[in-house]
Amino acid sequence: MFALTVLITATDSVQAVVFKIATTSPDGSMWMRLLREGAHDIETKTEGRVEFKFYPGGIMGDDKAVLRKIRVGQLHGAVMTAGGLTQVYPDVQLYTLPMIFKNLGEVDHIRESMDKQLMSGLRSKGYVGFGFAELGFAYAMSKVKVETLEEVRAQKVWIPDGDPGAELAVRAFDITPIPLSIADVLTGLQTGLINGVAIPPVGAIVLQWHTQLKNVFDLPLLYVYGLLAVRDRQFDKLDAADQQVVMHVMSDVVARVNAQNRKDHERAVEALKAQGLAWNTPSAAEVSRWQTLADEASVSMVSRGVISPALFEALRDHLADYRARLD
Repeated sequence: MFALTVLITATDSVQAVVFKIATTSPDGSMWMRLLREGAHDIETKTEGRVEFKFYPGGIMGDDKAVLRKIRVGQLHGAVMTAGGLTQVYPDVQLYTLPMIFKNLGEVDHIRESMDKQLMSGLRSKGYVGFGFAELGFAYAMSKVKVETLEEVRAQKVWIPDGDPGAELAVRAFDITPIPLSIADVLTGLQTGLINGVAIPPVGAIVLQWHTQLKNVFDLPLLYVYGLLAVRDRQFDKLDAADQQVVMHVMSDVVARVNAQNRKDHERAVEALKAQGLAWNTPSAAEVSRWQTLADEASVSMVSRGVISPALFEALRDHLADYRARLD
């Protein structure tokens, strides 16, 4: 009887490892629905040893605030764009180099070749990543019609606050950016503090920014993606079996978001057109100007140490191989 009592007491005293996760995704969004499904699955499979608590809608602040809270242990992880983790692991923004990809076929080839390498690099910096979730190509969207580089330069263009890679990329086009947290962008558009953003169509709709915009510059400027990452010190509290469960379930969640966002891209484009946003196509000569400046920006970002030269060369080699096969 005594032994049974001790066993019951010991079992009851085991506390779950809780992961507190912040995200700017609104409650009710696809991200949040799938994250909650994944958390329930993990809790069931680990018999309550692992739990997740989510803070959606940006209530924990912007990426800088979230990273501070992760550092002090108030949070254990987040869903954020690659730019949000540049303070931790700058190479995580490798795929966001301006105009590095010409189409989604190139994206898929590079990601198949290099995703695991970037996840490994993130792990070496103290974070466990569960894969990348595509948001799509970002387009310049504005309140006024723009068709040339000079017209874009005249706009008050937003960039994410605390994202040095985004700032370097924008300044390469001689555009003076206005940094704001994502939570402040809608207000900035409403008040006229900014009148232009670069964002994928899906993001513009989810964040309701499209309600303040009238025009889209029909040139994919950069590839945007998010990721779910947690601090290794919290992840390492789990035994090997529970780590495997969390890795499997949350990697599947991210993969499902990635696949769904790919499907949603074209629908989002049509939705923006239905909302009255005009898609303005630049001339071939104008596209060439942008591409030249984008290529120079990528080289500059490497020379400044924003992106590792070895990873940049690997990306270019993979792209060259892929393009050679199609010629």
